Amino acid sequence: MGARASKRPLMFIYIKLLLTTLFWGGAFIAGRVVAKNVDPFSAAFLRFTIASVFLLLLTFKVNGRLPALKTSQIIPVIALGMTGVFAYNVFFFKGLKVIEASRAALIVATCPVFVTILSSCLFKEKLTLIKAAGVVISVTGAVIVISRGSLIKILDGTLGWGEFYIFCCVLNWAAYSLIGKVLMADLSPLVLVSYSSVIGAIGLFIPAYFKGIMQNLTHYSLMEWLGIFYLGFFGTVLGFVWYYEGINKIGPIKASLFINFVPVSAILLAFLILAEPITLSLAIGAILVTCGVYLTNKITTVRL
Repeated sequence: MGARASKRPLMFIYIKLLLTTLFWGGAFIAGRVVAKNVDPFSAAFLRFTIASVFLLLLTFKVNGRLPALKTSQIIPVIALGMTGVFAYNVFFFKGLKVIEASRAALIVATCPVFVTILSSCLFKEKLTLIKAAGVVISVTGAVIVISRGSLIKILDGTLGWGEFYIFCCVLNWAAYSLIGKVLMADLSPLVLVSYSSVIGAIGLFIPAYFKGIMQNLTHYSLMEWLGIFYLGFFGTVLGFVWYYEGINKIGPIKASLFINFVPVSAILLAFLILAEPITLSLAIGAILVTCGVYLTNKITTVRL
């Protein structure tokens, strides 16, 4: 009985991690729904206003307060909010207004690859043969997805704005991850995410205000509000809490492997909910990106 009981908490952790991958995969579907009629600045502001409320409540519950920042931490923390929240989410919604959720999810899935490359360049982290192979495989998969299986589109520069915007998400998340890596030496992930969420939401309010968010609030449909709440609570807060709970219980290497299920869940959910087709280029790209991300994550610590 004792051995069986001790396995149950671990089983629940694995279930939570699987649900987290569904939440993050579903974020692309919710984002696609919201992006159709809500401008990117307003959508991002509302998402992170909701997220900030829950994150601050959680931070106060865990720490009793929101720890004050040192003077040397202020600018890097602002940079976190402006890259991982402000810029990432504006490009996220702009991209999802144009391209399919499944395609966007696969492009974003290459984030760990670019974090690995930049970590090697900036922090002199060793790029092993396995990681290098993962980079090549994942980038190849991303190229297939972005070009829809026609490499000529990349060579002649006829790719659309949607792919460009989502690739900007990747670059901003890579910057967010590397800045966060430095700051995590003194601040917990929860505190950093709370600060970056609040800073990003404050920054987003200004352009959202000029886009008429105050007048448009009553015009959003129920589905759009549900999508915004899903992104703020399930896609940001609950996903974060359960993911770091997984890291705590089973370690960063095992927990980070679940990230590989995010693009797969996004493709399946987009097919089931949005009726997006699973094309040959999408399927091949998904396999390559997933394999590549697995290899680059194999011995790396988790990203913020």
